Amino acid sequence: MKLEKRDYDAVIVGSGPNGLAAAILLQQNGLSVLVLEAKPTIGGGLRTAELTLPGFKHDICSAVHPLAVGSPFFKTLPLEQYGLEFLYPEVDAAHPFDNGTAALLKGSVEDTARLLGADEQNYLDLFNPIVRDWPSLAADVLGPLHFPKNPIGLAKFGLSALQPATLLAKRFKTVEAKGLFAGMAAHSIQPLTNIATSAIALVLMANGHLKGWPVPKGGSQQIANSLAAYFVSLGGEIETDTYVRSLNQLPSSHAVLFDITPKQLLQIAGHKFSALYKWQLERYRYGDGVFKVDWALDEPIPFTAAEVRKAGTVHIGGTIQELVLSEQTSANGHHAEKPYVLLAQQSQFDATRAPAGKHTAWAYCHVPNGSTKDMTTIIENQVERFAPGFKDTILAKHTFNTQQIEEHNPNYIGGDINGGIIDIGQLFTRPALRWSPYKTSAKGLYICSSSTPPGGGVHGMCGYYAAKKALADVFDIKIKPLN
Repeated sequence: MKLEKRDYDAVIVGSGPNGLAAAILLQQNGLSVLVLEAKPTIGGGLRTAELTLPGFKHDICSAVHPLAVGSPFFKTLPLEQYGLEFLYPEVDAAHPFDNGTAALLKGSVEDTARLLGADEQNYLDLFNPIVRDWPSLAADVLGPLHFPKNPIGLAKFGLSALQPATLLAKRFKTVEAKGLFAGMAAHSIQPLTNIATSAIALVLMANGHLKGWPVPKGGSQQIANSLAAYFVSLGGEIETDTYVRSLNQLPSSHAVLFDITPKQLLQIAGHKFSALYKWQLERYRYGDGVFKVDWALDEPIPFTAAEVRKAGTVHIGGTIQELVLSEQTSANGHHAEKPYVLLAQQSQFDATRAPAGKHTAWAYCHVPNGSTKDMTTIIENQVERFAPGFKDTILAKHTFNTQQIEEHNPNYIGGDINGGIIDIGQLFTRPALRWSPYKTSAKGLYICSSSTPPGGGVHGMCGYYAAKKALADVFDIKIKPLN
């Protein structure tokens, strides 16, 4: 297909993991691609900065990356040649309880099940088939609706994944297994009674058993840096400090891919869209926000359960009943007094994150969208509950409420880090009900953010599928499916 000369073949607006994934796939196929980033540094949710004290490196949003190492697209890229090194905690994730014990997600299904007592066989029965089939399911699960490569395996996965987490958790008998599963499901940032909240738990746990839950050495920024370095090595271009508010700002191109959410897309290009598509985007729903705290610490967090100190990720919140109440309270527009807290302690496994002998930690809880309530004390009380003496280790802290986190990253509308709620109403129709969720109603304009399937997470698959669609539509280039 012969196209008239433009400044670039394609322009990408936004340099988050999806924007960079889209840019790489387009550049790999011989196109000229420009990435525009509003902020001084690239990365979107992959930024790392000294937020508290000099020498203490904090991940501003994403911190631990099971989906990055399990991404069907990222695994095809030579990112280790461009400075990316993953470090693997001994324990993927831990879920402490008030009696001083903890449930653990470990590297293998068997090792995890063995620690769950009466639920050992129940855990094996649920996860062995998923982990066995995951290599043939990953590209289907982490993508738009299409005819699957492994239809039988996907159907079996779907029977569990589409259940509310509260229902699937009934397969377990013990407090430990129920709590571990609920803590995983709470990554979905919605009531655990919602349909399909089991899906995120199953995906995260399966990836933990297959690939682990690693942290990037030096901070999450290193993922963005390695993606960008590889993209530039292919001939791509990146411009920072370029906040796109109008199509008129863009150089001429045959395709524009937006790594932004529907709210910003309407502001930039709404006048180009059909009435129906515009109507659909205007009704796109955002979910709960997060309140985040970063700490500079004098020593590691003194969790009562010694095994928790070996985990990169800690789910704090106690029993499944407490977690269900916490997530429902936030969804109802209120603030939980004992919220589910997602905590990461990267410096336990990455000495580059803090000065010698010192440590960092990162945590957030879910709050109503747009909340400005300071949750610092409530979060610290939850950590102290399972790690007495934690508050005495704090040297300095930095906080983000939902408005501040949106100011830092405009994609986080009202503090929603998932690019829109991923409930059953938007699980398969992000951001609108269309044959291709990545293609807008305007010729040559595409959306490639986490507001498209498969949603939030550092996996690049939204960008990959959007770029694949643009390659076929605009440039008549068909690429082979991922393995």
